[in-house]
Amino acid sequence: MMNRLQDKYQNEVVPAMMKEFNYKSVMEVPAIEKVVVNIGVGDAIQNSKLLDEAVEELAAITGQQPVITKAKKSIANFKLREGMPIGCKVTLRRQKMYEFLDKLFNISLPRVRDFRGVSDTSFDGRGNYTLGIKEQIIFPEIDFDKVNRSRGMDVVIVTSAKTNEEAKALLTKMGMPFKK
Repeated sequence: MMNRLQDKYQNEVVPAMMKEFNYKSVMEVPAIEKVVVNIGVGDAIQNSKLLDEAVEELAAITGQQPVITKAKKSIANFKLREGMPIGCKVTLRRQKMYEFLDKLFNISLPRVRDFRGVSDTSFDGRGNYTLGIKEQIIFPEIDFDKVNRSRGMDVVIVTSAKTNEEAKALLTKMGMPFKK
């Protein structure tokens, strides 16, 4: 069974992008390769329960078990040692990726307070888009009453686009709500 967003990509986005950018082959059209969702839990140094909560929430939001990320370097000012667990991340591909993006564009982002669209300057020059989310409660899977503290997360959408323009055109056609 094909996801709604995947269906839209193949039947609407690909033909529109081929026309707009004059691609010769369907394979040249940029696609979304993966979505990485990361939660940094800096307070996990003092309290390891916070990390477990973040892992549970991320698993509920994405439907996939997160990987715990560890510190690469020791930083004395933060009382941080190399190898300490300080966050968690999930890499979504294929079906789960499309389901997550569909949910993000159509349900979660519109639930953000005073939401007027996402910034169109968050591209990295290589066709990838990074989005910061301030609170995890915008996702319908998170039970508001069970949340102890508000946690932010980063969502990185990795595309096969070469330029920012191609990536923006791709995400706009996929339904990403950019600022007008």
